[in-house]
Amino acid sequence: MIELNITVVGLGLIGGSLAMALKDLKPKNLWGIDIEKSTIEAAEKKCIIHKGYTKPEIPLKHSDIVIIALYPNLTEKFVKDNIKNFKKGAIITDVAGIKENLVNNINSFIPKSLDFIGGHPMAGSENKGLSFASKDIFNDANYIITPVEKNREENIKILESIAKKIGCKNVVRITPKAHDEIIAFTSHLTHVLAVALINSDILNVETSLFIAGSFKDGTRVADINSSLWVELLTSNRKNIINKIEVFEEKIETIKNAIKENNKSIIKSEFEKASLRRKELV
Repeated sequence: MIELNITVVGLGLIGGSLAMALKDLKPKNLWGIDIEKSTIEAAEKKCIIHKGYTKPEIPLKHSDIVIIALYPNLTEKFVKDNIKNFKKGAIITDVAGIKENLVNNINSFIPKSLDFIGGHPMAGSENKGLSFASKDIFNDANYIITPVEKNREENIKILESIAKKIGCKNVVRITPKAHDEIIAFTSHLTHVLAVALINSDILNVETSLFIAGSFKDGTRVADINSSLWVELLTSNRKNIINKIEVFEEKIETIKNAIKENNKSIIKSEFEKASLRRKELV
């Protein structure tokens, strides 16, 4: 890591947290790019980065690794707008929660001298912004890498090594298509359900007096960045609609069992869920 110049684009929650974790690896230079000068100043003051820039072309031409922590559409736009500014041979990666369209689109115009490798650290919180950043969010987290045929094996291994060094427990390679299919269930559906659960409450001023752990756990992710999630869900709509329809079938099964007082089906569904959760979590 000592000889590498690394730039993090977008110093929000994830970008800021990555910068904090990367700083501990002691790269030659750790630079940050953000459109907000105040964010750059805060990152420099907290020594999260060595130096920050609002003009991407300054650090990009010297950066060996560029990690883009922006919304998916902005990630693609950033690469396209700065295609001539990247250092020849640079590794470019991202942190977006959707992969297939993003990876395919960027690789359709990126030159052979650059290597864009999709990445998705499975870490974060319901908060946003540099003030909530913490390197600890990567401890024991999963890191998904979505390489394609044109990616260089040595560059993939560099990203895998970095992911492990910042604390990630599992680093997984998977195709962009498979990533979006799986993430529709493990992340996108859970956010949709949390939002639907919160919004299904008939206005009752006393509801808050009846809330305990299960409600808090089940709805934590309902307090989300709505602009980001509109983009994620609409970009992955085919997969998320499929998962919602499967969920609707399951909820209908339980609903009918309760309606018909079918205790054996209710018990069976709960027992299956208990066993499956032990396998997954």
